[in-house]
Formats: sequence, structure tokens, C-alpha cells
Amino acid sequence: MTAPLHDTTAEAAPTVSPETGGGTKIEGRTLKQIAWRRLKQDKVALAGGVFVVFLVLVALFAPLIVSLLGHPPNDFHQEKLDPFTNLPQGAWGGVSGDFLFGVEPNKGRDVFSRIIYGARISLLVAFLAAVVAVVLGTLFGVVAGYFGGWVDSLISRVMDALLSFPQLLFIISLVSVLPDDLLGLTGSGVRIAVLVLVIGFFGWPYVGRIVRGQTLSLREREYIEAARSLGGGRRHILFRELLPNLVAPILVYATLMIPTNILTEAALSFLGAGVRPPTASWGGMLRDALQTYEHDPMFMVFPGVTIFVTVLAFNLFGDGLRDALDPKGTR
Repeated sequence: MTAPLHDTTAEAAPTVSPETGGGTKIEGRTLKQIAWRRLKQDKVALAGGVFVVFLVLVALFAPLIVSLLGHPPNDFHQEKLDPFTNLPQGAWGGVSGDFLFGVEPNKGRDVFSRIIYGARISLLVAFLAAVVAVVLGTLFGVVAGYFGGWVDSLISRVMDALLSFPQLLFIISLVSVLPDDLLGLTGSGVRIAVLVLVIGFFGWPYVGRIVRGQTLSLREREYIEAARSLGGGRRHILFRELLPNLVAPILVYATLMIPTNILTEAALSFLGAGVRPPTASWGGMLRDALQTYEHDPMFMVFPGVTIFVTVLAFNLFGDGLRDALDPKGTR
């Protein structure tokens, strides 16, 4: 009963049929095939997607990569620092075959290893916070859009209130009073859990608004009325008719939300409200670089470029995915 998101007849592809003596036969494409064909045509989006996959693999296999190409991220290498200035010896922040991105000023830790391990923190917080936001946003958005009335008004006012709340200030205030041990978590584990929950909680209204608007549009479609006339209950309509047609916008918005979460985590680590030192994080590396950037700017360049390229790749892939899944697209 679920209505298709795209008119597959417009995407039909002629194929040669041997049974008809070389004539042509029209074969329709599914939505997944149509979306994949469109996405393959967008080389920029594919490049972003490839980098995203590469970054995820780097985060997953960080210990192996560091063991082969670097040094433990928290080990000090004072012998690589100038004894008078505590700055890295050599050009470009001490870049060499042994230290691919150089070493930290003052401490001598391997910048390459900390960049690799920092990817774990950024992606973990970004992905888990996006999951929390998508689950809550989808739930409340569908309920608000389908039931309407006072339910819609109440949920919409809650979303407006959360969207106007100062998220960064709240997280900084919350982190400052957190204990070192909480619910079995210790140290940076507490900070990561709080970042995931708070970023996800304040992010669900953005998803909720998108889902609510789509639900308001879909609930008046003919196939929904047909489902009701055939005796379909609310659960059937919500989970079998509405949700399958909301997957595309939810997936696109989740992809575009992840880079925002990466920037939020980096900003909080930069302000001292992220993971606890010495756990590596890109924002924390930028904060430490402020002390020595006038004398050794390379320590700021590597984490800054990493954040920029990562966010750009996610945005490019998200834009391409949105175009590929857009049922009104012409490509």
C-alpha cells in the first residue's frame, strides 16, 4: 500500500528482449537504483563519500595505523624538542619520516597519532548524537504531524523552546559540575556520554520540524486514505505507510547533521568542555596550539585542516545524497 517516492515509469530503461526478436522491453527501476544512478553521476559527492568511508576506517583501525606509522598518542618525546625553546626541532614543526605531522611544542607528542585518535572522538560523538537526534526527532515529528491539534501545538512549542536555548552555554555549565565518575563511566567517558546526549537532545527539533512537515503533507495522500478505508489502524499507517516514505529526508538530514556535530564537539573541546586531557581531540589540539602558534603554526594547521576537510566531505556527500533521493529531481 505504501506509495512510491518517485515515478518509476519516468526512469524506465529500454532493454533488448530476445523473445521478441530483438525488440525492446521496458524495465522499471526501483527507488534505490534511481538514487544510486544519480549519485554516481555526482563525482564531487562520490569523492566526499569516499573520504567519509576512509575516515571511518581510519578511526576504527586507529591503533593499527598508529603502531605502523606513528607513536603512542600520549608518549612524550622531549628529545625532539629544542631544549631552550621547547619547540620542535627541524622545519615544519618537526615533520620527518618518523613523525609524519611533527611533534607538539612543549610536550613532544606525536601529532599524527593524536590526529588519528582524535578522529575517533569526533566521529563517535557526531554519529551517536545524530542517532539520538534522529530517533527523537522522527518520533515527535511523526506524532505531531499525524495527530495534529493540541498534540501538534504542544510538540511545536517544545521544539521552538529548545531551538532558542543556548546549547553551548548549557553544556559548558553542565560539564563544570559533572563528577569524575558517573553511571560506571570515568574520565573522558563521562564527558563523551554527556556530549552525545546533550547535542542529540538539542538537535532533535531540527529533525522534528522536517519530519513534521513531511508528515503533514503525506497524511493527506490518497494511499493514506485508502489504508484507512481498508481498516488500517494508526500503528499500521504510521509504521507501514508513513515511515517508509520519510526515510529519504531523514537520511539526508542525518548526513548533514553529522558535520554540524563534529564542529560542535570541536568547539566544546576548544573551550575546555570536551573530553578530558590527555585524550586526543581536534578541538583540544587547536586550543593547545594557541600558546605557540606565533612560533610554530604547524601545530594549528594539521588539526584545523583535518576539521575543515572532514566537514567539507560530509557536506558534499550530504548534498549529493539529497539530490539523488529528491523525488522531484530532474537528473
